[in-house]
Amino acid sequence: MNTTKKMLLAAALVAPAAMIGAAQANAQAVAVADPQAAIANTKAFGAAVAQIKTTYKAQLDQSAARRAAVQKEIEALALALDTDKNGQVSQQELEAAQAAKRPEIAAIQQKQAAVQQEVGRLEAPAARAQQYAAEQIALKYEAALQAVVAKRSVQLIVRPDAVIFAQPAADLTPVITTELDTLVPSVSTTPPANWQPGQGGAGAQGAPATAPAKKPTTR
Repeated sequence: MNTTKKMLLAAALVAPAAMIGAAQANAQAVAVADPQAAIANTKAFGAAVAQIKTTYKAQLDQSAARRAAVQKEIEALALALDTDKNGQVSQQELEAAQAAKRPEIAAIQQKQAAVQQEVGRLEAPAARAQQYAAEQIALKYEAALQAVVAKRSVQLIVRPDAVIFAQPAADLTPVITTELDTLVPSVSTTPPANWQPGQGGAGAQGAPATAPAKKPTTR
């Protein structure tokens, strides 16, 4: 969802020393792992997303309807800026309208700001529930990673964005997901009243501290 779209993962760059010690002394294996994908692809998170869609369906539907309605209003305002009448507003037309301080520009900006605030309010409960579900899995991420490292005798794990090239077999993300499926077969989607993101220590020891960026609850 859009409100949680801004959330980023604090993922581990390398395996902790304890993990390296668990590997074979002569192992030279370097692997790739994406904590965000590992969590997002778990069965527990998928089930949580489905539950959240059902629980907050009214709010999510209302949010989608407001987005669509405001988008139509914005498109209607933009038509006045389409000076060459080709059905779209070019960068040149937009810059000309801004320079001329056309009222449509201010109206569009106001509508965009208003709908973002409204949508954020409507989607906040679902976003919070999704983040709570993800954090419960994230708390077990290090344990899953340690298990995979021990089994595969891996010495070093890096994030995908730090790699120029890697064979598909070097990606341990699916294996970590499988471990997480065992460690966390299910999660709750109802945060305690006083729960705050990150308070459970999910960011410690290389585990992701926030919810995955993927936003399935908006569909």
